[in-house]
Amino acid sequence: MNRLFVIDKPSGLTSHDVVDRVRHVLRMRRVGHAGTLDPSATGVLLIMTGYATRLAQFLVETEKEYAGQMVLGVATDTQDADGKVIATGDIAGIDRTQVESACAAFRGDIEQIPPMMSAVKRNGERLYVLARKGIAVEREPRPVRVERFEIMSFAPPLVGFEVVCSKGTYVRTLVADVGERLGSGAHVSELRRTRVGRFHSGTAIPLAEFERATGNVETLGYSLFEAVQHFTSLHLNGSEADRISEGGGIEVESARLESPSEYLRLTPDGQRLLAIAAMERGEDGAAVTVRPIRVFPGEGC
Repeated sequence: MNRLFVIDKPSGLTSHDVVDRVRHVLRMRRVGHAGTLDPSATGVLLIMTGYATRLAQFLVETEKEYAGQMVLGVATDTQDADGKVIATGDIAGIDRTQVESACAAFRGDIEQIPPMMSAVKRNGERLYVLARKGIAVEREPRPVRVERFEIMSFAPPLVGFEVVCSKGTYVRTLVADVGERLGSGAHVSELRRTRVGRFHSGTAIPLAEFERATGNVETLGYSLFEAVQHFTSLHLNGSEADRISEGGGIEVESARLESPSEYLRLTPDGQRLLAIAAMERGEDGAAVTVRPIRVFPGEGC
């Protein structure tokens, strides 16, 4: 089965826990996820099976959207409610305008230091493994983009917020940085991922419902072709499809590509995904060389 499933992850499970439970339902080993969610967080988690696991690098790149709640005046070692309190601060003089201003400082292209409780690797070991041993190491800041960071409700110490951001952004770190900027400290008490790319929580399948599904579970998911709908499609003729299937590149006229995206989804019939490809434009711009990055063989793509 080569499918993308949009699962609504419940609180209390790791992303890998969800993968294991999907494996159990489908009785297959080749299952993965795109975009880790913290155990306490809920919401959209993309689960891929079979050849769909080869789409992970393209799905991870898509924009993410979150809705959450922060607690002002308390900082924790994990930057969320699961951690130990490491500092408290006075919030009596903090108003909504100040919090909004602090959030605005972290919009746009910024650099963010990953938290110790994260899956980032240092010398081959996950940071959270080191953190659980009581070891803190220096982390390099990473570039991320925050398109939106808005306050939705204000009832101190609780502040509701929404964030739209790039891959690799730690929302709890954003909140901790806001608390530091305010001088009060802050942590995330609730976090829900409401969107990954074009996949929204409103159409996500609760994990428990997925586990109860009987009959054809495949109908709950998306085909490989549907999974990368955000890429421009290029329909291939027979000889082009043969060339791409063998891993070779083809040259096509630019006129065949309307509003090309970063990558192309190549299809022989408008229903099956043959490959994900990159483009190289010629000097005159009239022709484009299309080279496959991932080729998807066989049935059910």
